[in-house]
Amino acid sequence: MSGTAPAAAPSTELVHTETVDGIGILTLSDPHKRNALSSTMLQQMRDALASFAAAKLRVVIVTDDPDARVFSAGHNIAELSTTSDPLGYAEPLELTLRAVRAYPGPVIAMIHGTVWGGAFDLVCSCDMIIADETATFAITPANLGLPYNTAGLLHFLSRLPLNLIKEMFFTATPVVAQQALDWHIINHLVPAAQLRDFTLDFARKIVPKAPMSIAVVKEQLRVLTDEHAVSSEAAERIASLRAAVWTSQDMKEGIAAFFEKRKPNFQGQ
Repeated sequence: MSGTAPAAAPSTELVHTETVDGIGILTLSDPHKRNALSSTMLQQMRDALASFAAAKLRVVIVTDDPDARVFSAGHNIAELSTTSDPLGYAEPLELTLRAVRAYPGPVIAMIHGTVWGGAFDLVCSCDMIIADETATFAITPANLGLPYNTAGLLHFLSRLPLNLIKEMFFTATPVVAQQALDWHIINHLVPAAQLRDFTLDFARKIVPKAPMSIAVVKEQLRVLTDEHAVSSEAAERIASLRAAVWTSQDMKEGIAAFFEKRKPNFQGQ
């Protein structure tokens, strides 16, 4: 019999959880893939949120490793469908955004590093954002030829003026931390060395407050900002417009260029 121990199986834990003073902390931890939002990571996030809710934790903090340069690179591009709606209602990212928004207590995004694409939708789905000076935010579907979905646009409409949403979507240019503060994307901008302590102290102010009162205010605000009446004709038109994009040559070109690490050559076809 060999005396060599079998090699350990690679870890599939992409999300770490801990509890501090009744606060659930959910940490994205897949540095080799820059915390890309894979279906596995997103499922682990939903599982963590469900566990926190079962434990009646009144506040949740979503963050990344403190030495990371990228909070999240956004949606795992390799998992985007090219044969159906890439951002459909039942897609893992959409399920996770709804889980964050439905959590029965405040969810705080604690941001260190860059936030890209679908990860910006994730942090905007949190109730509040606290960031340090390394944070930048970019929404990048125009780099891929990707048609963003209506639910996501509503998330941004509930947080930002229309002209700023258009600037971010049309240019895909990262918004730096101070600009994000000026635009009210983030609630507080603090030095990196103080980020965790500041955010925990902020969360501790919420923990002793009446949880039912907070939960119902959060849900009322979600309903008031999300539940916009759209006629069946308008919904069908939006679906048709989006389908024309996700079946286009431009989207195929955008994804191919991403993997080939080159600039896409969009033709509007």
